[in-house]
Amino acid sequence: MPTDVQATIPHRPPFLFLDRVDELRTDGAVCSRTFRAEESFYAGHYPGNPITPGVLLCESVFQAGAVYLTKKLQAEGGSAEGRTPVLCRIEEAKFKGMVFPGDTVSIEVKHAETLQQFHFMTGTVRRDGKAVLTIRFALALVEKTA
Repeated sequence: MPTDVQATIPHRPPFLFLDRVDELRTDGAVCSRTFRAEESFYAGHYPGNPITPGVLLCESVFQAGAVYLTKKLQAEGGSAEGRTPVLCRIEEAKFKGMVFPGDTVSIEVKHAETLQQFHFMTGTVRRDGKAVLTIRFALALVEKTA
């Protein structure tokens, strides 16, 4: 059941790191992304030995979390209109492998708990079924300011 990412979250290229939403569950979501060799960050990270920056793998997890929160809010009869997903916390980011140009990764997020407006989640990025990143984080959906 693929979902249009750009219809769900406000991120746009060149800072959109999800290609599709593959699965939505009550407790999380699974998305995917293929990192393309022509993406500009590979020119500097690293010339002759391109590796996907870990911070961009983290960002793909945060964006998957934003997809999950938006869809959860909509399922509960609410709307994310006028709200921006904002990262509030990063904990225990563990890099267990590398992602290279041409690799497709699966990005899974799971909701752990909500305290007030903060949504605590875990995320895992997998390449070929093996975890390359695990992370805990929190997002909030904040109202747009003027």
